[in-house]
Amino acid sequence: MKNFNPADNIQDLQYFGEFGGVNPSISDSSTYTFLSAKTMFDTFEGNAEGCYLYSRHSSPSNLYLGQALAAMEGTETANVTASGMGAITSTLLQLCKAGDHIVSSRTIYGGTYAFMKNFLPGLGITTTFTDTTKLHAVEAAITPNTKVLFCETVSNPLLEIADIAGLAKIAKKHNIKLVVDNTFSPLSVAPAKLGADVVIHSLTKFINGSSDTVGGVTCGTQSFIDDLRNVNNGAAMLLGPTMDSLRSASIMKNLRTLHIRMKQHSYNALYLAERFENDGLKTVYPGLESHPGHELYKSMINHEYGYGGMMTIDVGSIDKANELMELMQHRNLGYLAVSLGFYKTLFSAPGTSTSSEIPLDEQQQMGLTDGLIRFSIGLDNDIIRTYKMMKNCMQELGILQQVAVSVL
Repeated sequence: MKNFNPADNIQDLQYFGEFGGVNPSISDSSTYTFLSAKTMFDTFEGNAEGCYLYSRHSSPSNLYLGQALAAMEGTETANVTASGMGAITSTLLQLCKAGDHIVSSRTIYGGTYAFMKNFLPGLGITTTFTDTTKLHAVEAAITPNTKVLFCETVSNPLLEIADIAGLAKIAKKHNIKLVVDNTFSPLSVAPAKLGADVVIHSLTKFINGSSDTVGGVTCGTQSFIDDLRNVNNGAAMLLGPTMDSLRSASIMKNLRTLHIRMKQHSYNALYLAERFENDGLKTVYPGLESHPGHELYKSMINHEYGYGGMMTIDVGSIDKANELMELMQHRNLGYLAVSLGFYKTLFSAPGTSTSSEIPLDEQQQMGLTDGLIRFSIGLDNDIIRTYKMMKNCMQELGILQQVAVSVL
């Protein structure tokens, strides 16, 4: 991975518009014309390279973005979708059929959990949720019917770290596919380089970065992406999670500044995490030496982009969490909102929002407390001022002792 710089791969791509524009032209069409009926037939059969059929199948704008994201992840190609869940659901339904089994991390995004726990059993597909930080527990959960091992590089919302190389060895040993959701760690981690078969992102988050577009992507081999797009049995083709070309073009433009943004997200998050921990707050951030997965994550990441922009603190109760979030929003320190990757800091209590699909008893088993606040740290230029103001909010609410703010 030392010679793999995903940002350079993105920057090196060169797409000109049809009139020489420095941005590729947007294909504002749902269908495409052919000079011959034979070419149309060949395109339906997947045998006409460079030809476009119908935008649910593919479009120039979607292919440009897919190629850029594949370059970022170091995979052969990629397929963009209308949402992150569109990428996850189509990928899992392509890999699994009735009677198959999935082994998944127990701490994952609530929507992914609900799809596996509540929706897939209706199709005859079952899931075992386990602690994927314990490789022996993962291997013990695998059955003869297991087809997929699923995890998030950095789990949502507990920020547990997946040993992707270790999980990849288990997956290969049992001839199953390792699918990794890398939404929390673009550029920092390249799961495919560590052995993952498929890499997924919600493009809505850090990659787009402006909270104005919903999108997703599945990155993998040419063979697998061709399967997803197959007109006869491809889940991405037949279920129709198609990204609009205008949205593809918008995300493509924002992708070019991802490397700059991720450095600032990571810098700010580490700054705040170190100081909150020093103040005595229960702080979880992969860049802290106190994080159980710190050394593992340190060995996995591209250090140029840091440990990411996601952080949690536990203030003890949902009432205190709500009070603090409302006060911070009132003081313009961020927004009480779900999602992540925005230029402003976003914060929410995941137990009652993004992870609310997970039953309360399971939340408690995994350590998801009702006082936990998940932060997506923004791009604040004056992070010292931000720290002082956030600490003042905590002191006002009695979360921290009233002591002078010290900036280390």
